[in-house]
Amino acid sequence: MTLTKRDLVIRISEETGLGQQEVFSVIQKTLNHVTEALAKGDKVELRKFGVFEVKVRKARVGRNPNKPETDVPIPARSMVKFKAGKEMRAKVMKLPAADGPLP
Repeated sequence: MTLTKRDLVIRISEETGLGQQEVFSVIQKTLNHVTEALAKGDKVELRKFGVFEVKVRKARVGRNPNKPETDVPIPARSMVKFKAGKEMRAKVMKLPAADGPLP
């Protein structure tokens, strides 16, 4: 199952009594500010949830699986990393272990 932004809006609207448009606006503004901060290279720390930060992956040489003798240069690039907070990690750890990959 996937939790979407729309699902969040409906749940929060029902729990708080606020209109869905108001809730949507707050969620969207929050996500926009997080995105802007990360785009500037800032770290975003949300207590009890987790930390988002930008990391730079080093340039490296890859291989084309169809032509393994050919080197493919992969340039350095920035990526967003997320580290879950204690509470989230503790709740996720309670999930039963699956034998295979998650759906």
